[in-house]
Amino acid sequence: MFDWDDLRIFVAVAQAGSFGGAARQLGVDPATVGRRIARFESALKAILLTRSPGGFQLTAAGARVLEQGLKAQTAMDATLRVGEPDLIGGVVRISASEAFGAAIIAPALPALRAQRPSLRIELAAASGFLSPTKREVDLTVTLVAPNSPRLHVEPLTQYELGLYGSAAYLARTGVPERPENLTAWDIVGYVDDLIYAPALRYLDEVHPGLTPSLGSSSILAQRAIIAADGGLGVLPCFIAGDLVRVLPSQVRLQRRFWTATRPDVTDTARLRLLRGWLQDVVRARRADLNPSG
Repeated sequence: MFDWDDLRIFVAVAQAGSFGGAARQLGVDPATVGRRIARFESALKAILLTRSPGGFQLTAAGARVLEQGLKAQTAMDATLRVGEPDLIGGVVRISASEAFGAAIIAPALPALRAQRPSLRIELAAASGFLSPTKREVDLTVTLVAPNSPRLHVEPLTQYELGLYGSAAYLARTGVPERPENLTAWDIVGYVDDLIYAPALRYLDEVHPGLTPSLGSSSILAQRAIIAADGGLGVLPCFIAGDLVRVLPSQVRLQRRFWTATRPDVTDTARLRLLRGWLQDVVRARRADLNPSG
């Protein structure tokens, strides 16, 4: 028989990928984590973790134990909430793309904090997304609807993208009349092998074969390049600001944001608040998200 607390420590190591990362999360020292993992493996008579240059990797047995451990952790969390008031407080972590996180979510957070001072919000706004199923975040805003039975997924909002350049750049080069003319202009876009979601492959929709002469994995960096007279690029309209839109009737792309949460927390008071708040935020910014209506 094993100590149930050893299962909790194993889950932390599996998620962190190292004894040190798990120790920081759990508030203990790495040596203690190592001893508890050894004891856990001995009790189960199975090797659960193997060392690799990048940290620990799960064995096949370890993957099965992690799956059951996450279920047990969810059940324990639910048990601890029994009999407690469903208060809107504590820490909530949101993951979103850097543009949506910086331009839409971040400016609205101070007002939410003023309304709910007991709520502490952490915003992870970057390329790529953190995972609710791995308990990295409570709610994630994604570019594509996650296809997982372990997540509660809802549509959040459509948004529009257009082709933009700086006024100075266009004064120097002139304005293209048709998408097929764009091969004569400098193009700013994503680095192809660093694109983390198929929905970000914009350029072939504008005109097949367009290739960036200046690329970045960051959409905010792309905007900065365009603003510094670096060329023309596709941007979400909500971050374009004072840039000049080019071929507005011919280059009009649509994408959608989705929200995803774990089913065990979806209907808690703070997640209900957060989901409703996000809907209010996108409604208030509808003209920025979808300028063409």
